[in-house]
Amino acid sequence: MTVIDTAPRKSPDAFRTISEVAADLDVPQHVLRFWESKFSQIRPLKRGGGRRYYRPEDVDLLRGVRALLYKDGYTIKGVQKVFKDQGVRFIVETGRGVGEASVAGLARAAVETMGDDVPASASASRALEEADESDEELREALTAIAKRLRTLKTEIDRGLSGEPEDF
Repeated sequence: MTVIDTAPRKSPDAFRTISEVAADLDVPQHVLRFWESKFSQIRPLKRGGGRRYYRPEDVDLLRGVRALLYKDGYTIKGVQKVFKDQGVRFIVETGRGVGEASVAGLARAAVETMGDDVPASASASRALEEADESDEELREALTAIAKRLRTLKTEIDRGLSGEPEDF
C-alpha cells in the first residue's frame, strides 16, 4: 500500500517552523537551536513563547551550515571561520549546491595565499586544477595540501622551540 502525502505544500516564500526545518534538513530540532547559539548569523524570527519561524533565507543558510558540517567535514570553528572569511552568501550558495565549485575556489585561494613561501604550492595548484574533474580527486588534492601544511607547521614549531632537525 502506498501512502500519499496529502499535507498541503507551503509556498517557497512561506515561513517554516523549527519542526518543518528540522525535517527538511534531517537534523533534530535541538541541533538547530545549538547552531543558533554558535552562529550569530542564524536569526530566525521568534514569536510569543519563543516559537521560532525561519524565513527562506534562514533555511538556505542552515542548509549551507549543514553541508559544511556533515558533507564537507568542517568543525564548528571551521564553519565560524568560513562565515568570517567568506561571508553568509558563500554558505548560502553552498547550501544551494552552488558552492561545490566555490570549495575548489576556496582551496585554490588558500594555496595562492601561501605564495612562494611554500615550494609545493605550484604542484598543489596544478593538483587542484586537475581535481576539478571529480570530487574524489579534489578530496585527495586537499588531503595532500593539508598533509604538507601539517609538515610545515611541525617544522616551524621545531624551529621556534630550538629542537634539532632530523635529516
